[in-house]
Amino acid sequence: MPAPLPDDSARSPAGRMNTMQASLGGLWRRRALSLKAAAFALVGVVNTAVDYGVFLLARATYQHIPAALGLFDAVAAACRCGGPRTVLLIAANITSWIVAVSGSYVLNSSITFAVESGRRLRFDRYLTFILAGVVGLIANTAALVFAAQVLALPVYIAKAAAILASFVVNFSLSHFVVFRVRHNR
Repeated sequence: MPAPLPDDSARSPAGRMNTMQASLGGLWRRRALSLKAAAFALVGVVNTAVDYGVFLLARATYQHIPAALGLFDAVAAACRCGGPRTVLLIAANITSWIVAVSGSYVLNSSITFAVESGRRLRFDRYLTFILAGVVGLIANTAALVFAAQVLALPVYIAKAAAILASFVVNFSLSHFVVFRVRHNR
């Protein structure tokens, strides 16, 4: 089969204009994607700092509340899950996660995915966002307890390792599940 003949419309001023517009459109979409990725990363940094700070504050606070310590003792005895120190770590971690995931939803809805969300906060989407993040919370908590209890790392290093583990899980779920491109059928 012979090669197709060159399209004369590509050589015309209108053809060149269409080609330029297509090129600029692609460049603009890549720039928009880069800006979205940068905003997503910035939101992640802010929320990581919030998660870490609230965790340390909650842990320090819970250690000085006799009722909380009594509750942690009771929970540890009932579940036989490593003692009150482990339950204290889990409680502080869940507290910091709830604060951080709420902030992440608000910031990502308002900034990163403003076009998709219309900058509107919706309770049903918030619940979906939280449910998707539960797997990350489980990975975070498991890594924290493993690093602090089994590896005997200092808590601040264990928490950093937990944040890294949950980042990998959350990014993977976000990429492949939550924010995947859906095609209308």
